[in-house]
Amino acid sequence: MAESISIAGRLIGKGHKPFVIAELSGNHNQDLALAKQMIAAAAEAGVDAIKLQTYTADSMTLAIDSDNFRIQEKDSLWYGAHLHELYQQAFTPYEWHAELFEYANSLGLIAFSSPFDEDAVDFLASLNVPCYKIASFELTDLPLIKKAALTGKPIIMSTGMASIDEIEQALATVYATGNKQVILLKCTSTYPASPENTHLSTIVDMQKRFGCDIGLSDHTRGVGVAVASVALGACVIEKHFVLDRNAGGVDAAFSLEPQEFADLVENSRQAFAAMGQVTYGGSAAEEKSKYYRRSIFVTQDVKAGDVIDKHNVKIVRPAIGLAPKYLPAVLGQTFSQDLTAGSALLAEHIVDFQAEKA
Repeated sequence: MAESISIAGRLIGKGHKPFVIAELSGNHNQDLALAKQMIAAAAEAGVDAIKLQTYTADSMTLAIDSDNFRIQEKDSLWYGAHLHELYQQAFTPYEWHAELFEYANSLGLIAFSSPFDEDAVDFLASLNVPCYKIASFELTDLPLIKKAALTGKPIIMSTGMASIDEIEQALATVYATGNKQVILLKCTSTYPASPENTHLSTIVDMQKRFGCDIGLSDHTRGVGVAVASVALGACVIEKHFVLDRNAGGVDAAFSLEPQEFADLVENSRQAFAAMGQVTYGGSAAEEKSKYYRRSIFVTQDVKAGDVIDKHNVKIVRPAIGLAPKYLPAVLGQTFSQDLTAGSALLAEHIVDFQAEKA
């Protein structure tokens, strides 16, 4: 497994709490004030980072009126939309980036972006971003990946739709530049994604197969899937963010609102803390609870020489007498001394009884 990766001084990987990213996408509705409100709310929710998307409609597709450039899937949130028009509505203006990054930093957040073309990499490099995120749909754009990797900054890559071969090619492209700082994100590229199509078990296989840290870029509704991923070793969680789903936004339907993001942060950190280490025999915190196990007690006053039977001993709480496993061995033996009801039965209370031999 790869060593921990540092992004703006934050260590990410095995042994570190999940790195939670709030993806602003186009939910700011191209309102700068709203974008800053989103960043403030994300900081209040406790996320580690905010992420933008760096593209223009022209860098994403062609402004040609053809069905080739329209979303054809009838179950899509954006069915019938022209790609160029959709991206024109959703992009984050380049002139906002510096201001938003600085604002996020002032609130203690790490800020970076997904470049969607090579010029965007240069632009983000000029702003000294601490890492680059490659979106699932760009995982096969090896020239873009190479450009980002050559910056020497950590690379986070989503793997939605990608085959093993495609992931290996993307990794090889990064590694060929000498950059070894890679985090892969398990992703399902449907919007929204269903839990049934998320296949979180793939995270474990990805860790073994690719030998790098694995996280989750999650498009399901709610926080359950993301929290579950932490138990499988996800070190990064990325979710889309919106102030109010009812107010709209291009990704609002599968984005988390501020309180939900706060719940995600808290629950994912609890899940991480709960993982712990392989432990048997009870933790140190459980030691006092062992008192309330069962043991053998005398239930009525007895005299030395009386025979031990089920009428004068019983297995009850607490565990200060002989363990319950000794009951068959002590029945039929004789008491070595007088005892009162409520006495914990000990080995020395029984004639010639040795617990270790029973």
